Amino acid sequence: MVSQDQSPTYSWWSREQRPFSMAEVVVDAVVHVLGLVGAIAAGSILLVLALMHTAPEAFPALVVYVATLIAVLGVSLAYNVWPVSPIKMHLARFDQAAIFLFIAGTYTPFLAVIGGTRAGAIMMSLVWGASLIGVALKLIVPQRFGRLAILLYLAIGWSGILVFQRLAEELPPSTLWLLLAGGVTYSAGIGFHLWEKLKFQNALWHVFVVAGASLHLWAVLDCMVIHRL
Repeated sequence: MVSQDQSPTYSWWSREQRPFSMAEVVVDAVVHVLGLVGAIAAGSILLVLALMHTAPEAFPALVVYVATLIAVLGVSLAYNVWPVSPIKMHLARFDQAAIFLFIAGTYTPFLAVIGGTRAGAIMMSLVWGASLIGVALKLIVPQRFGRLAILLYLAIGWSGILVFQRLAEELPPSTLWLLLAGGVTYSAGIGFHLWEKLKFQNALWHVFVVAGASLHLWAVLDCMVIHRL
């Protein structure tokens, strides 16, 4: 007997029941493209101003940050618009792995500010170490762990509270507020990611991702450019 349950079911990499409609895919693609264009434009401005004027010593860390930001949005766009096929399955591996790199990449400019301290060095090692483990798991055994990965994303993402006091001593208050707002935005968006029956839930989830990334990008600009002019 065929089940009448119309709730979405999944392989580890795609919906097998109630796939996204064309309208949902198009709206999701628009969200990604807007985020990607904004990241390339603002990221380029950040790198030029930092290198030429305000923070040349932080340029390598900023390159890592901008590269991971563009990569995560680009890979996510490719995965989410690609039709179900073996290529989409491979894109899913990179999509999930890129999130770990992006979390570590986002931390890198801020931890570089306290990089000369023991706390900064330890935190940088922990964040990148945990993220690279996550990358390896998603590339090698992506079908395992599933949504437990979300907990790891959150754990790494909020691990900055361990050095919050040290960061507060070095970063402008406005930067700290932007960092907090971005973290809350990402976390709030997870509700839409998990709300599988909601129409356009994937696009809404990515709206929160782009919004959180934008807040953190502004935080980097605030710290590395605006407050150094």
